[in-house]
Amino acid sequence: MKKFTFFLLIPLALFGQDFSKEEIARWQHQASRVTIIRDTWGVPHIYGKSDADAVFGLLYAQCEDDFKRVEMNYIEKLGRTAEVNGEAALASDLYIRLIIDSAEAVADFKKSPTRLQKLMKAYADGINYYLFTHPSVKPALLHHFEPWFPLMWTDGSIGAISTGDVTARDVRALYLDGSEPMSELSTEQEERLTGSNGFAVAPSKTLSGHAILYINPHVTFYFRPEVHTVSEEGLNAYGAVTWGQFFVYQGFNQHCGWMHTSSAVDVSDMYIEKITKKDGHIFYEYDKSERPVSERTIVLRYKTGDTLRTKTVTSYFTHHGPIMAKRNGEWLSVRSYNRSLTSLIQCWERTKSMGFASFRKTMELRSNTSNNTVFADDKGNIAYWQGDFMPRRDRSYDWSKPVDGSIPATEWMGLHTLDEIIHVYNPSSGWIQNCNSTPFTVSGASSPKKENFPVYMAPDGENFRAINAVRVLSRENAFTLDRIISAGYDPTLTAFEVLVPALVRAFEQNVKPSDSLFAQLNEVVAVLKQWDFRSGEKSIATTLAVDWGRQLTPAIQRIRVDGRDADQVEKTKKFAAEASIQELTMPLLNATRELEKRFGTWKMPWGEINRYQRLTDDVVERFDDNQPSLPVGFTSSQWGMLAAYSSQPFPGTSKRYGFGGASFICAVEFGKKVRAKSLLTGGESGDPSSKHFADQALMYTKGQFKDVLFYKEDVLKHMEKKYHPGEMTP
Repeated sequence: MKKFTFFLLIPLALFGQDFSKEEIARWQHQASRVTIIRDTWGVPHIYGKSDADAVFGLLYAQCEDDFKRVEMNYIEKLGRTAEVNGEAALASDLYIRLIIDSAEAVADFKKSPTRLQKLMKAYADGINYYLFTHPSVKPALLHHFEPWFPLMWTDGSIGAISTGDVTARDVRALYLDGSEPMSELSTEQEERLTGSNGFAVAPSKTLSGHAILYINPHVTFYFRPEVHTVSEEGLNAYGAVTWGQFFVYQGFNQHCGWMHTSSAVDVSDMYIEKITKKDGHIFYEYDKSERPVSERTIVLRYKTGDTLRTKTVTSYFTHHGPIMAKRNGEWLSVRSYNRSLTSLIQCWERTKSMGFASFRKTMELRSNTSNNTVFADDKGNIAYWQGDFMPRRDRSYDWSKPVDGSIPATEWMGLHTLDEIIHVYNPSSGWIQNCNSTPFTVSGASSPKKENFPVYMAPDGENFRAINAVRVLSRENAFTLDRIISAGYDPTLTAFEVLVPALVRAFEQNVKPSDSLFAQLNEVVAVLKQWDFRSGEKSIATTLAVDWGRQLTPAIQRIRVDGRDADQVEKTKKFAAEASIQELTMPLLNATRELEKRFGTWKMPWGEINRYQRLTDDVVERFDDNQPSLPVGFTSSQWGMLAAYSSQPFPGTSKRYGFGGASFICAVEFGKKVRAKSLLTGGESGDPSSKHFADQALMYTKGQFKDVLFYKEDVLKHMEKKYHPGEMTP
């Protein structure tokens, strides 16, 4: 099954930039057609004659702000991370290479529409011109970017890959070392929930009578910058891009806005393949006959010292897709949709939508595999779609598990139409929310009904963020930008509204004053009993609750409801209802002892130990208790925190430091003119020497937004510098 070849390649030091005179002349000409204006927050406003000019300037500006992250995103999607990070990354590279084929991306580029080719060429030219004008910048690997690179992404999110529950560990076990795959779930730390929040409010619930959209992706910090692209061909899009994208991923234009939340919709399936071997060849059964398993040679490279070595792997495919795992003696192939030309077209076209009708037309392309979409426009429309790309399947099968790959009945039967996909248009409730949660509570009483849809369309469960979102959107009837921001920052930790009463009840009913446990925990339980379940910098109860909750997490995760793996809310409620006094109090006792060990006392205000710190431009952040940091009152989204802030202690630290959660956040009101406010983690630049490296850091920890400068006259009033690409070189 395995075929490995090893040999040395050329020394890494021999790589370098090499651009032709023709390329340089073309770049210089296009740069003259582009103007970049940096406002007082460092946000780049790119103005181009054509859409392609704006793309050229956008990528140039992104490289100015953080070339490392632009490059690393493409290294990852090309399946070449091991060439930078060494042999340990081989499994993740092979995982990518099995499901995303660069040869197919090249072919798609060649057949793509001329208008799209222009954009992709401008993308590559903008990056390459940056490298030409910044010879001191030394790429980790990619010295010349190619126009087909954007076709290595599906729907615009670098992490948007779907392979059922197959992981890189499965791939390693099958193709690289033969070991048993390990569980991806850690029971040592609180759950690292990312995802996003999206809200839309109809004119009936706003003070101005205009629709409002709230954009709040939760990702690792510094994952997306804030940008503005404008052209004389009608482009005028503001929002966040994933580093290296040439279109606004989550944002708005003068007519409408869109917010994507990660979706659990089933868009990939695992097939059990019945394998036989004959005369040195491998076959699989399908429709009562044998078909040959196709083989593909994948050459992986990995860094060792100053050289590159290669490992050649023979990979296997059926008509369903790549064989990616072997479990209990069964080979599993994966059918998925992780890269396509249509996806890129859809991502670009939505940025130029004129309102609900034209945005819906882009959704008809049905190529967005990983996202739910929350929408609002200047006509007062609000809308929601649960996914977009949705394979039609036989409902008699359980598609959450591997299905029999030998029978035609388990084949996909085309795609569901957009009207068949779960959606909400202008609900009578006047609001929409999605927090990576079930669509069946997306608009209160106006939500879709679960019984009307196949299970594979909405396996998403409920979570505590969504419970809080429903609450804050239901109780306000005169939203403004400031009020929607306040709603998005509501500090109520709804999970502890379930857990703490269970603890207090069990303690008061079962622990006597004469018990040793009473002396150890009575004061601690009293603090939690008096708590209003709202997180805050000065809150000792928040510290106790979060550390206690972390100790409870493994037991909660093991809970099953009616024999099934339930959602976060169901599990927590069942645990709280059934947990013994020991299951509730021993984790709390452990939490207090750990706090005392780390800080000398358990009476620690949350902001004293939960910190924000940005020290370097490293893609993987480093933290230091001895360096300056800021207190943060937010918590992980696991506990219901809408303004999610994932943090933990790191090697060498006693305090917790944030690494992910709410990133680019924006509230937009669509009237005759667009009004918006935004906030970015840390700052626009990845350069520690830049004043925009952390100029929004204090604002971020307080939830204090800045005004978005959408119209050029406002940009010019708050201009820091104005230049053409290539003019502002070191």
